Amino acid sequence: MARFTAMHRFARWHIWLGWLAALPLLLWTISGLVMTLRPIDEVRGEDLRRGPGLLQTDTLIAPRLAVPVKRLTLIEENGAPVWIATDSQGNQSRYAQDGTPLPGVSEGEARQLSQAAFAGSAALVSMQRFSAEASPLDLRRPRPSWRATFNDGTHVYIDADTGEVLALRTEYWRFYDLMWGLHIMDPMGRENTSHALLWIFATVGIASSVLGTVLLFRRRKRKIGG
Repeated sequence: MARFTAMHRFARWHIWLGWLAALPLLLWTISGLVMTLRPIDEVRGEDLRRGPGLLQTDTLIAPRLAVPVKRLTLIEENGAPVWIATDSQGNQSRYAQDGTPLPGVSEGEARQLSQAAFAGSAALVSMQRFSAEASPLDLRRPRPSWRATFNDGTHVYIDADTGEVLALRTEYWRFYDLMWGLHIMDPMGRENTSHALLWIFATVGIASSVLGTVLLFRRRKRKIGG
């Protein structure tokens, strides 16, 4: 009788925990399935991204700066080499191939850079500038930027200080990103993979599975024994 009472209690716990675990388990399964439907390169829009061209380096002159820099990078912008200097605070500035300073990226220049980076056939329909403090969710980087929107829903982000291509985001990438946010139970920020809500539901799911396994073996043993 004591054993029956304990198993009866386990069964009740399993039912209640199962109800609590049903929603997150369904959410994890559906979101995980969606994230496997397409190859990750297709999700990232790699086929829509045009790589940089080759650069001639025989006329390059590195910029002579008054302060030390953490990194000095050479990139290609509209077929021309451009120096990007990054200081110890993360601030960036750009310089022409002869080392002279260049201004920030204008809307017209950002339009040219985004069209040069985009290998798709869709037309560019709008440009919008964002500050580093108000960067869009799908950019995921606290950088001042220009967002070029193409009529297939693709966003190309150009750094407003340096002219670098920060990101290319397709409509499917944004859908995938939503599924990722639901999968980690952080639909707003979509980056926090370690938080209390996730731990609680994972623990509930484990407890429900363990109880179900115990009940399964107990019932099988009872059935075999008559």
